[in-house]
Amino acid sequence: MSKALPKTNAMRQLDAAKIPYEVLTYEVDESDLSGTHIAAQIGLPLPMVFKTLVAKGDKTGHLVFCIPVDKEIDLKAAAALTGNKKIEMVHVKDLLGLTGYIRGGCSPIGMKKKFPTYFDATAADHEKITVSAGIRGAQMLVERELLVRFVDGKLIDVAR
Repeated sequence: MSKALPKTNAMRQLDAAKIPYEVLTYEVDESDLSGTHIAAQIGLPLPMVFKTLVAKGDKTGHLVFCIPVDKEIDLKAAAALTGNKKIEMVHVKDLLGLTGYIRGGCSPIGMKKKFPTYFDATAADHEKITVSAGIRGAQMLVERELLVRFVDGKLIDVAR
C-alpha cells in the first residue's frame, strides 16, 4: 500500500499514551475480509493476528472480544466468564453507530464508548500481537501487555 494512511482514533490514543506500535498495511480485498488473508499479507503467524468482535450480554450489555483470526468465539464460555447467561454478536449494521468502526476495521482501542474488553488467553503466548488500526488496510503490532492494560482488558479462554 503506497498511499499514506490517515491517523486513526486508535493510533492517536496510543500516541497520546506513549505506547509504541508498528502499523502493518495490507491490500483490502472486498471479496476476502478474512483475518487469514490479512495475516498472510502482513507476514505474521495466525495466532498473533487478532480480530475484534463486539457482542451484547444479557446482564452486562456490550462487550468486546479480541481473538486470533483463525478461531471462533465460544459464546457459551464467553457468557459464563463475563457474568452473562447469554451473549449475542452485534449485527454488522449496528457496528459503526456503536463503536465508530466498520467491519474489517474495528479496533479495541478508541471506540466511541469504553466497553469491557477481553482477549483470548492465547494472547499471553506472544510478546506482541496485532489488532486493527481502526481502518481497513492496517493492523497495529503492539506489545500485548501494554495493549491489554491500556484497554483495561482481561485474558480469558474464549476462542475455539
